[in-house]
Amino acid sequence: MNLTGRTPQGAAPVLELEDVTLELGGRAILRNTSLQVNQGEFIGVLGPNGAGKTTLMRAVLGLVPAASGTIRVLGQPVMRGNPSIGYMPQTRSALAGRRVRGRDFVAMAADGHRWGLPHADAKTRADVERVLDLVGGRALAARPLSELSGGERQRLLLAQCLLGNPQLLLLDEPLISLDPHHQKSVVELVRNVQQELGIAVLFSAHELNPLLHALDRVLYLGSGVAALGTVDEVITGPVLSRLYGSPIDVMRVKGRIFVMSGDVEVEKHDHEHEDDAHGHDHGGASGHGHSHGHSQGHHHASRDGHTNDV
Repeated sequence: MNLTGRTPQGAAPVLELEDVTLELGGRAILRNTSLQVNQGEFIGVLGPNGAGKTTLMRAVLGLVPAASGTIRVLGQPVMRGNPSIGYMPQTRSALAGRRVRGRDFVAMAADGHRWGLPHADAKTRADVERVLDLVGGRALAARPLSELSGGERQRLLLAQCLLGNPQLLLLDEPLISLDPHHQKSVVELVRNVQQELGIAVLFSAHELNPLLHALDRVLYLGSGVAALGTVDEVITGPVLSRLYGSPIDVMRVKGRIFVMSGDVEVEKHDHEHEDDAHGHDHGGASGHGHSHGHSQGHHHASRDGHTNDV
């Protein structure tokens, strides 16, 4: 099954999967999947625990080889350390106790996250100040991470991802452990930065509702299959029942969407911790897993690349 989303004239898709199969521990995470993400799109990535959200991101980073098919970023085959990609991994619990200042923490990403305070050159220092401004992080620059809230630390992690002007951001569960207020502020921040820079974002989450007002399209993974389209196209009982492999009901109440299996809200139940059934070894990606390059593009590529199954 194939996706043919529309791409702005003259612009290459930021991300393409062509008949891709991804396997983990002998299990097919994705089977024969084709899709594309266009410039300026905000894509929410959802699916039950173990569906493959993290594995997909690691494959785009070149850390997990595809069993078959081709993955391309800006028309080129995936590779480790791609400067066009910014990446925020899911495992971030060690940040809370660190005494390093916010500005130095951001600068560490430009230096491959080597331990110790970075010795940045003038160009890197200027880039650090640029991304701090982008995320509204100037007030956090001189404060240690240990004194920051979860939402404030997320601002600095996003700043790290933006060093070097990437064209694609991969954000793996950035809302974990945040209260609803901070979840909303993080989503709004990512959306504002994404629109200002005209870049593409894959934003994985365990629940749809915090993303509803930011999404262009949603990519839902499950049972080795992917569905990519608008919320109204994908978040339906028939589509999600196929992805979960069991009957699913979708309820819409006062602007919120609830995905239910019987009387259980499956998004809350299934996504307490997403690890794709493996430990998070982000090795090979310098701890934070991203390098950086150039990004420009034009905001809001196709909102209407229609598909229900890919």
